[in-house]
Amino acid sequence: MNGVRFSPIEERHLDSVLSIEKASNEIPWSRRAFELEIGHAQGEFIVASRKGQVAGYAGAWIDADECHITTIAVDQDVRRQGLGRQLMIEILVRSRDRGAFCSTLEVRRSNTAAIALYEALGYVNCGMRKRYYPNDGEDAVIMWLHDLSMRDAPA
Repeated sequence: MNGVRFSPIEERHLDSVLSIEKASNEIPWSRRAFELEIGHAQGEFIVASRKGQVAGYAGAWIDADECHITTIAVDQDVRRQGLGRQLMIEILVRSRDRGAFCSTLEVRRSNTAAIALYEALGYVNCGMRKRYYPNDGEDAVIMWLHDLSMRDAPA
């Protein structure tokens, strides 16, 4: 997807982010949850904008040398155009630049599209968190990217 700009999430982005969040997640984050991430020392939260509009966002917590992906979502109107991949690469590069050497995340077992994206970026399935999601008890797949140098990540 061309013409995409990445920037740190700001208060002015929150209405758009929350709209995407509510359309993407059965248990959406609240405005307050996103507000707490703005400028948090351990956080790396970004938006992807296209033609001046927020098209997606991603967030991670960086603890010591580990990047934990906490959230990622793309506006329904621009899904399946590569923006999710671009967001993941951008958040991983920013995390690596802040000292992270590896990355982890949890993803719904039924979210095969996301799992395929993460595997294409080098993540591997390392286990399961049983009944992780409180709304329906679905399991989460635990995935790790053990080498954040991304030397093998496709462009």
